[in-house]
Amino acid sequence: MFSRDKWNEIIESLSSNWFRTILTAFGVFWGIFILVILLAAGRGLENGVKQGFGGMATNSMFMWAQTPSKPYKGLPKGRRYNFKTGDVTAIKDNVGGLKYVSPRNQLGGFGGSNNVVRGLKSGAFNVYGDYPEIINQQPMDITSGRFLNYNDVDEKRKVAVIGEAVKSTMYDNGEEVLGSYIKISGVNFQVIGTYKKKGNGGGNPEEAQKEIYVPFTAFSQAFNRGDLVGWMAITADNQHSITNLKSQIFEVIKTRHSIHPEDSRAIGNFDLFEEFNKINGLFIALKAVAYFVGILILLSGVIGISNIMLIVVKERTNEIGVRRALGATPWSIRGQILLESIFLTIISGMTGIIAATGLLMLVNSFLQNTDTSEMMFINPSVDLGVVITALLILIFSGLLAGLIPAQNAIKIKPVDALRTE
Repeated sequence: MFSRDKWNEIIESLSSNWFRTILTAFGVFWGIFILVILLAAGRGLENGVKQGFGGMATNSMFMWAQTPSKPYKGLPKGRRYNFKTGDVTAIKDNVGGLKYVSPRNQLGGFGGSNNVVRGLKSGAFNVYGDYPEIINQQPMDITSGRFLNYNDVDEKRKVAVIGEAVKSTMYDNGEEVLGSYIKISGVNFQVIGTYKKKGNGGGNPEEAQKEIYVPFTAFSQAFNRGDLVGWMAITADNQHSITNLKSQIFEVIKTRHSIHPEDSRAIGNFDLFEEFNKINGLFIALKAVAYFVGILILLSGVIGISNIMLIVVKERTNEIGVRRALGATPWSIRGQILLESIFLTIISGMTGIIAATGLLMLVNSFLQNTDTSEMMFINPSVDLGVVITALLILIFSGLLAGLIPAQNAIKIKPVDALRTE
């Protein structure tokens, strides 16, 4: 079947009318080209969106106290309550599968009045009282100095880690930052490090750098928070989903604060894991759409090849009759037509893959010379699995395109074929 004579015959058949062959092959070329580009674009968008999370611990949720909507144990609805540091210990002791339970307090913000002063300069920034593990939940690059540690927490050190945007606002170019002091709401804190956020989780990338981190204990002492906790960042381990564990966490809080077990409004939360899964589901749907659209376009090309092969069979009726009269079997005739169809499909399809790969290389070359840190589209690409899948689709398409013409070819009787002019 793969003799030299057969391949010469295939080349001669396809090259007898180059213009027709090229027009026929273009449909398959365009279909596979669009398929690869759509899949690569989906990957580029996915990479950009995930970059926005900046390596955040996505198996996390953020939880804060709201007002109960139901009376319970003689306590009225609409009352105010606050999380306490004891709640953190209770959650750790009673809920398994958790990796981090980080209490957090917050002061000020870029939307409020100026709360940070240094010399004649001032600014409004978010100030967080945190534990050291927060850097594992909301990763950041430490650009100088260090981040908070447990010695800072245990000794209630008044130290701070500031964002690059805070540094540019409060300090002159070339001015030494480490070891200097900033005044937060009237209390002096020594700067021990600077950071740059890896991502912003979909928030404002500029404001993500306008934050200040201080030890939770020092924050509570300096700003008279006592044992109050503003909110918590809670992360599950790799064997558990925070979405499945949060009902147990809520139960611990409701029990400790005498909240009705069925009150769904008393505890506010943002489930990052749930939202991240929705985004992943969106990209799965986009990939399915890409395959659907690409295969539909490819199918139109396959139909074109099938039509041309029918014409080719009609033109070669006399030849087929001679071959049948000389003893050619139906399978050899069928195999010849199928082989021509598969060959044309694969050549045009692989040309489409090469063209799409070349375009992606140009796009990635352009993106490499561009700052993509805040872009929602980076590194559009396809993996080897996509190429193998495309090749299998091409082989199947070639068989499909040549099936009907091949069947028509073997139905021709040698005597009738020899009579055809």
